[in-house]
Amino acid sequence: MIMGLTGGIASGKSTVSAILAEKGAKVVDADAIAREVMLPGHEVLAAVVKYFGEGILLSDGTLNRTKLGEIVFNDPEALKALNGMTHPAIRRITRERMQAFDREAPERLVIADIPLLYESGQEDMFERILVVYVPRDIQLERLIKRNGLTREQAEARLDSQMDIELKRAKADFVINNSGDVADTERQIAVLWDRLGLPC
Repeated sequence: MIMGLTGGIASGKSTVSAILAEKGAKVVDADAIAREVMLPGHEVLAAVVKYFGEGILLSDGTLNRTKLGEIVFNDPEALKALNGMTHPAIRRITRERMQAFDREAPERLVIADIPLLYESGQEDMFERILVVYVPRDIQLERLIKRNGLTREQAEARLDSQMDIELKRAKADFVINNSGDVADTERQIAVLWDRLGLPC
């Protein structure tokens, strides 16, 4: 089974992905792929620099993620332009990797961890979709603490994504990641058994 995994920023998708991987799932991480396409020498980074200018690069030629984030999270048109340059390549590589995993071990769960799965209209790529959920106030707290953002900056980042409550309503399965890791692990164990996956 190929399943899409998504959630909101700072909801704990990486934690859930890691637990699923420990149980035997094959995980394709769209965020990791997004970082790959923004490495020096990649055609996607070249296109982004051409659009936004050399000011988004550090002195060594790598992407200044903070600078680019300041631009796109405060300008919906800039974010749309960035997504238009990056999403097609990320989507293609994600699809290639999850299909390869599925061919190698069709009895195993293949998880594609895609933060903007719904926003980018990729629901149809998956048999089922799992949403990692935490309420918005917890998202805000975690994001401010994790990224050292002001409340206003954190709000802007949350507002750039689909509302977490809407994602929860659209999901086939939900993991509530508001509690501790042990609670999340228990929910994943229940889901694993429900899906009848091999241990």
